[in-house]
Amino acid sequence: MSEIITCTAEENDRGIRLDVYLAAAVADSSRSSIKKLIKDKRVTVNGTICTKPARSMVEGDELSVDVPPSPSAWPEPEDIPLDILYEDDDLVMVNKAAGMVVHPAPGHRTGTLVNAILHHCPDFKRAGEDMIRPGIVHRLDRDTSGVMVVAKNEPAFRNLSAQAAAHTFDRRYLCLVRGEFKETRGRINANIGRSLSDRSRMAVTGIRAKRAVTDFEVQERFGIASLVALQLETGRTHQIRVHMRFANRPVLGDTVYGEHEYRHWVISDELRAALKGLVGQALHAGRLGVTHPTSGERITFTTPPPEDFQRALDALRELNAEE
Repeated sequence: MSEIITCTAEENDRGIRLDVYLAAAVADSSRSSIKKLIKDKRVTVNGTICTKPARSMVEGDELSVDVPPSPSAWPEPEDIPLDILYEDDDLVMVNKAAGMVVHPAPGHRTGTLVNAILHHCPDFKRAGEDMIRPGIVHRLDRDTSGVMVVAKNEPAFRNLSAQAAAHTFDRRYLCLVRGEFKETRGRINANIGRSLSDRSRMAVTGIRAKRAVTDFEVQERFGIASLVALQLETGRTHQIRVHMRFANRPVLGDTVYGEHEYRHWVISDELRAALKGLVGQALHAGRLGVTHPTSGERITFTTPPPEDFQRALDALRELNAEE
């Protein structure tokens, strides 16, 4: 059975393309999937079928989207290699690779962490109410690597979800950013919400935003870039990437919020190649600590950055050595 989703455009939505607006309004959708729904005459505006993805939104527009059911209600197990750090009857700690999507979504029905977990764990109980993201209590962006925890049964899912909601996970990251902070350490306390100019992105804003706090500490300085350690007090979508952009220190390799072309950088060919060799953004979730849902013991796992991150870091260190 298809799902009918309705929404109403607000003042801040005026002028936004219909496909861009709906890609942000409809959960687990992409702009391409929305365009297909529009082409298939599954979108109405003010009661009339609309077939123009570029139509500009008007305040007060009433929209209805007829979303067809997924071809498969449950993700299928897939034999995909995983870097398992720890596993027991309740949970799995995994080092997610950059480039891997966490759960199925339009455009990414297969090849996700969930597909891999279902194959790896025959005893998985499909915990949680969302059938396409069972056991997922927190996420990492597709191009962010690092430690994640996945619940294997319903009690563990409820317990870990409560910890995530209470922000008691110990989540620490490493990233390479453009330029240098003046301070050695500091805190960015800036609310995050949907960008008013591009609803597919997040931004620091005071409109329909949520509290977001990131603590940072500079580990190494390279003049043109820095290695920074970060700890999250909250867990908003794209939080680190948005906060680093807000601080004018965007994450290297980030094609949405950051620095990824290096055209104007006066650097060696070797360094340029190392930076352009980054697989996504140079952001790694290197540490995750949680309270075990059954034993109550605090468990923490750490992983080093992936090879592409390390190559870029080594090239930057070489730049310092030459100077």
